[in-house]
Amino acid sequence: MRSPKDFFRPLAVGAPEPVRQIPLGPSRMIHFFDPGNEKMVAKLPGMAGTDVLLGNLEDAVAADRKEAARAGLVRVAREVDLGESQLWTRVNSLDSPWVLDDLVTLVTEVGDKLDVIMIPKVEGPEDIHYVDRLLAQLEARAGLRWPLLVHAILETASGVARVEEIATASPRMQGISLGPADLAASRRMKTTRVGGGHPGYLVRTDPVGEDLTAGRTTYQQDLWHYTVARMVDACAAAGILPYYGPYGDIRDTVGCEDQFRNAYLLGCVGAWSLHPAQIAIARKVFSPAPEEVAWARRVLAAMGDGTGAVMLDGKMQDDATVKQCQVVASLADELAARDPELAEAYRGAGA
Repeated sequence: MRSPKDFFRPLAVGAPEPVRQIPLGPSRMIHFFDPGNEKMVAKLPGMAGTDVLLGNLEDAVAADRKEAARAGLVRVAREVDLGESQLWTRVNSLDSPWVLDDLVTLVTEVGDKLDVIMIPKVEGPEDIHYVDRLLAQLEARAGLRWPLLVHAILETASGVARVEEIATASPRMQGISLGPADLAASRRMKTTRVGGGHPGYLVRTDPVGEDLTAGRTTYQQDLWHYTVARMVDACAAAGILPYYGPYGDIRDTVGCEDQFRNAYLLGCVGAWSLHPAQIAIARKVFSPAPEEVAWARRVLAAMGDGTGAVMLDGKMQDDATVKQCQVVASLADELAARDPELAEAYRGAGA
């Protein structure tokens, strides 16, 4: 473990100073695109209102297209106007033959255009330490003035077991995402779905008679609740951001919204979108509803300096609920500053 007094020192001569606080700009949806797919790239200017556009170099990019995807991302960073959207990338896994070229090329050629580098299949803090040092060396070579941030994907059993260490491994750590498909394989889970629940993972009400099958209601459970909750706690303790990952059933927009909302309520700030239809779902779910914002501001106004307790509509409010309401109100203010439609909706609801 690095000494606390050295934690915020650059890891290479000439590298920029590490950040002391992670930027908290909106990242409700991380929309994946294949930078080697010209049709997909041509649509990017029309998606400039998306919080995060991520050039994917890993899964879903065939081995014989890896170099084309990397070159395509360089062109996107240099030539495409993405408006206020952040540009992220997911590089190949650290055990792959492509990741070194991914990092060297992207940092030295377009490092000033990238915001976050997503690292897949992180097993433990040692993976982040490796990336941390290498990025510092490359930043020094490229003369970057701002350090690139790192985002870990939680998709191995080892990663889950060491998530707290991963979250605090480097000042570069921006956040962590759930990677359900690879995590399911790593755990030997018996599901072939990408995110979401499973009809076989359920609880059943007690028997009501001699017939053990009659009159018993079943409820589908969430396969990922434990992992998401642990990830959220690790991120909150480290001051970084947690995200739900992909929801693979593109057609099932209702199930996608439910899963995203579960993650939102647990503390996640955003989710991945694999199709444009999921962008609108993430924007809706990870933005507080106008009535929630109005209530939060009403509580804050009634509580004054935040001490003591008051009754509002028969419900007790005290310093704990003030803190809860501050989370909602602060997020609303942050989003409204960028999204005119949300700002109008919050005003219209008296928020």
